[in-house]
Amino acid sequence: MKKRQTQITALVHGALIAAIYAAATYLSATFGIAYGNIQFRLSEALTILPVFTPAAIPGLTIGCILGNLSSPMGIWDILFGSAATLLAAICSRALRKVTVKGLPVLSLLMPVIFNALIIGAEITFLMIEGDATFAIFAVSALEVGAGELAICLAGGIPLFYAFRKSGIFEKTSLR
Repeated sequence: MKKRQTQITALVHGALIAAIYAAATYLSATFGIAYGNIQFRLSEALTILPVFTPAAIPGLTIGCILGNLSSPMGIWDILFGSAATLLAAICSRALRKVTVKGLPVLSLLMPVIFNALIIGAEITFLMIEGDATFAIFAVSALEVGAGELAICLAGGIPLFYAFRKSGIFEKTSLR
């Protein structure tokens, strides 16, 4: 019975994470900062959640799919954006125990790295007319990475400390 209850709780956590991620992405879109080279998606602060629960992996991925439904890059952003989110969430979860003064620094950096590389490449090949060069990719990757880093630091770190202090995931998540 307890295992079933834990599974249901994890499913609810994943669904809530997906819904909040999608809603925060749409909120960012209303300000024009959710898509494109320079993006400051408020939803990306949630990418710290795989540190606390594996339910965040599908939650973030599904939330990203839903959030990218209105992307001007269409199906490509749905596919590549959610792939970047999935890979980052898996790696964040795997690296959660690597900390500096209690902060899972590598987990915080996974979304920055994956989004910079994957979304930077997507932007380079879909939005740039003519031959895409490494220099164009590098600029796109740096722009995406900078926005991602800002949100992960400004939003992800406070969320990390708030969730760690609350202990909400400690008793209810699958380990």
